[in-house]
Amino acid sequence: MYSGLARNTKSYIHLSMSSRMNWKLTSTLDLNLLYERWNEMKISTKGRYGLTIMIELAKRYGKGPTSLKSIAQSQNLSEHYLEQLISPLRNAGFVKSIRGAYGGYVLTQKPSQITAGDVIRVLEGPITPVEGIEDEEPVKRQLWIRIRDAVKDVLDSTTIEDLAKYREDTEPDAYMYYI
Repeated sequence: MYSGLARNTKSYIHLSMSSRMNWKLTSTLDLNLLYERWNEMKISTKGRYGLTIMIELAKRYGKGPTSLKSIAQSQNLSEHYLEQLISPLRNAGFVKSIRGAYGGYVLTQKPSQITAGDVIRVLEGPITPVEGIEDEEPVKRQLWIRIRDAVKDVLDSTTIEDLAKYREDTEPDAYMYYI
């Protein structure tokens, strides 16, 4: 297994290549292109805020509906923008709305049954690091495929419940005392 850091003028890129693939890091692998292509795969605010909605609903799972206003206020986000994101999540069957004075949204499934990948695909579309990998050299195509598969594996193996628990477990204490 080869693992190392390659540096271009913009950032560090970590490359890990399996020896069984017989890959070699040569000058034909343009690191600037690699950096630019990697940066094309970004999760937009739609995906990030959509995950935020789902995490907040997971934290309150089984406790009744949660309003988007309360999520927007607690996360310092635009309620109007969250309203735009909840519709695709509702259409996908992840949330349902409860009308009334104490209404809001609830998850339709257990948080352990919804993955981050499910949410990202609904809001962002297919998960792919770059477009047109078919036209790339075989060594680069294999790299993009491995990156795509690694990202998919992480997103598909991370549930909304995992994220809700992680956020709760890592909240820093307000004060730390040293003696």
